[in-house]
Amino acid sequence: MQYATYENTVEKLNRHHITLREIAIIGYDSEKSYLPELTIEQVEEAVISVLHKRVVQHQIWVALELDRLAEAHLLESPLQDLVENDDTLFGVDETLGTAIAMSFDTIGVTNYGYIDKIKVGLVGELDRKGKTTAAVTTFADDIVGALAAAAASKVAHKYAAGTNHTDINLGE
Repeated sequence: MQYATYENTVEKLNRHHITLREIAIIGYDSEKSYLPELTIEQVEEAVISVLHKRVVQHQIWVALELDRLAEAHLLESPLQDLVENDDTLFGVDETLGTAIAMSFDTIGVTNYGYIDKIKVGLVGELDRKGKTTAAVTTFADDIVGALAAAAASKVAHKYAAGTNHTDINLGE
């Protein structure tokens, strides 16, 4: 049996045109006002750290697979319609996003809620793409927002712990 790995997860994200840098940019924008000397590279390191958690890998795989199946019209009704149309009352996509964000404390959840509400950066691009093309991005936008929120939470926790923010080690 093959389990999820970091490399496989990054490959799946890349297939959906999701890069670690774009996720990091959203996380960076969430934290830069609190940590003026924060770098995008530090947040990207936090994204990489988040993606090494097996539970996060599994949630990403499920989410992206549901988008893929819906895009191929392989889900049964009514699930097909709910995912394909990103129904506003569906909420399972936000549940998976919240689960990822929750892996990194309540600040991850509040960051995710904010990112999901305002649809910044790639989150907004994916949300609009799912509404204006045949692509299904119902879960992808929430996964990106959750990963950015989790990375921002890791950054915030490191800073709150008294670490000098110019030398944040986010690999833990």
